[in-house]
Amino acid sequence: MRAIILLMPLVLACCRSASGGPDSSPGTPETKPADALVLRVETGGGLVPPGVLLTELPTLSLYGDGRVITQGPQIMIYPGPALPNLIERNLSQSGVDAIVGAARKAGLRGEDRQFPLDTVADAPTTTFTLLTGGTRHVTSVYALGMEESAGLPVRDREARKALTDFHARLTGLESWLPDGSVGPERSFAIQKLRLFVLPGAPVADDPSLQQPPAEWPLSQPLSEFGGPAKQPELRCGVVAGDDLELLLPRVMQANQLTPWTSEGITYTLLFRPLLPDESGC
Repeated sequence: MRAIILLMPLVLACCRSASGGPDSSPGTPETKPADALVLRVETGGGLVPPGVLLTELPTLSLYGDGRVITQGPQIMIYPGPALPNLIERNLSQSGVDAIVGAARKAGLRGEDRQFPLDTVADAPTTTFTLLTGGTRHVTSVYALGMEESAGLPVRDREARKALTDFHARLTGLESWLPDGSVGPERSFAIQKLRLFVLPGAPVADDPSLQQPPAEWPLSQPLSEFGGPAKQPELRCGVVAGDDLELLLPRVMQANQLTPWTSEGITYTLLFRPLLPDESGC
């Protein structure tokens, strides 16, 4: 009888761990494919031009092999570069585990959640997506950082505050991740580029900002590129491989107001690099 009593706590502990319940060991690394998403933070919406919505990028994407891709500093000029400044670095497993643990402590686990804020208008929405243990958890927060607004229940205000603090920590990983777990920064190498095509040249507020045209270098004309998108007259397609090697140097020399010509017709092009887990339009 004494042997049975002694074994019971071990049996219960094993059962709890196998079920993935609250007592599962947080220190056990989770093996994921290299391009499998672990955490993504996106902020979008609000009062922005339609073109901005088409090319918005996540503020942070963390992958199974420890790569983390973030938006780097942007040049404060107009018109700005045609491509965004994306920064990539590698994290050790201890760094990935620390971020996942902090995400869970911030409330990014369990059921999907939404935090509206009726007292604020035209603010963006920040969406946290955490994928662990084969489960996807999505938390959307409208007007993140405005949790002191009047009328919020204490529980919601505290939950929003935890997410605001976690979001702020993601902008300075070296300050709290384990020593040596954050690798050096490098430019993100674009492997796939999503293009949105509109007929006509970009519209400049100031005529003096009109730019010289760039010739579309691919054999497929822009009139046939990609397929119809949701907006009228808008087409969308993806360039990769040899075509990307030919196109990318010209895009890097262009800016947001550069008109593109194909078969004697002028077009506006919007460019959006695809991240490792993304494809298509």
